[in-house]
Amino acid sequence: MKAAVLSALFVNFYQARRTLMRKFCLGPTIYMGASSLEEVLSGTKKAFIVTDKFMHESGKVSYVSCFFNKIGAEYEVFSDVSPDPDMETVAEGIKRLTAFGADTIVAFGGGSAIDAAKSISHISGGIINNRAVFVVIPTTSGTGSEVSRYAVITDRERNMKYPLADDSLLPDFAVLDAALVESVPPPVTADTGVDALTHAIEAFLSTGANDFSDAMAEKAMKLIFKNLLTAYSEPHNIEARQAVHNAATMAGVAFSNAGLGANHSLAHAAGAKLHLPHGRANAILLPYVMSFTAGCHTSLTPAAARYAQMAAVLNLDSNGVRQSALAAIRATRNLIRKLNIPASFHEAGVDKKIFEGELDAMTEAAMADGCMATAPVPFRPDEIRSIFRTAYSGKLLV
Repeated sequence: MKAAVLSALFVNFYQARRTLMRKFCLGPTIYMGASSLEEVLSGTKKAFIVTDKFMHESGKVSYVSCFFNKIGAEYEVFSDVSPDPDMETVAEGIKRLTAFGADTIVAFGGGSAIDAAKSISHISGGIINNRAVFVVIPTTSGTGSEVSRYAVITDRERNMKYPLADDSLLPDFAVLDAALVESVPPPVTADTGVDALTHAIEAFLSTGANDFSDAMAEKAMKLIFKNLLTAYSEPHNIEARQAVHNAATMAGVAFSNAGLGANHSLAHAAGAKLHLPHGRANAILLPYVMSFTAGCHTSLTPAAARYAQMAAVLNLDSNGVRQSALAAIRATRNLIRKLNIPASFHEAGVDKKIFEGELDAMTEAAMADGCMATAPVPFRPDEIRSIFRTAYSGKLLV
């Protein structure tokens, strides 16, 4: 399948799936630990492993390939996935998969490998009319992609990112093994951890939230605030690693069902135009979007009450809606600071001229982004532009 044809398919898919139904899907069966491979993959005859070059060349993909050698299963490794997977990568993956044939697709890696595998699995299933079993094994704790109905694919020709949403993107199984994230460098642990926190917060604030998604979002927030800093500063603390790993998956279940919000819309635009990793873009923007959404310095919005509930979930000492919402925002910003994540785009090294040159395009892209559909308050283009500028300067009044 050519990338141009795939581009048109993604545009149509993106436009058709921008609304959420009132339902709650539990998603894939979740297993924990390396011993789970026997139960999940023992019946495999031919496996197509989707990963990235680092996972392949470093030998980390042996986590699954050695198991396939052990049971005598054929496998092919597709390691062409790079950060922010694009149409061309998906098209090549589909070509390789259909030529090889497989009864199982295994996504092994971070969010990029998983998103690419989701798209390959979904589209190839329609081509060969026989969808392979789809198993996801995340090696970072953040995206929640192993349990979400979302994928983000980049169209480099249009310089856009398409957040796709459909139940057909859900994997069949997910394997959570904290041993796989033990060697993740602290900066990546920080970025991906705050990405997971953003998923939980936005799902909690989303207009699509319900009792079930709230339960997942609340537990994810608790686990992240309690364990992320430990996982960051003590990389070999396996208990903290597993807690954050589990939290990322819980947050994935929450946002897969409830939707996200403006923070992700702005982060998608900033990531594409300013070439920042997705988790870092989310982390930089989060306090600014929270502050605007709550209206703490102008007029309180209905979203402020939800931030006050977030403060209660985190046992933050505060009184009244305004002060409770401010406490949630301050706690979030303090966590981000302790993780040594830049507090602004300027601090992240983004050139002012480049930022201003891309500002209109980022604003337009954010307004058109599908995640905006479930934002808790409406956003005007001038407000989006103002948030971007505030996030560049780093001047937040909390």
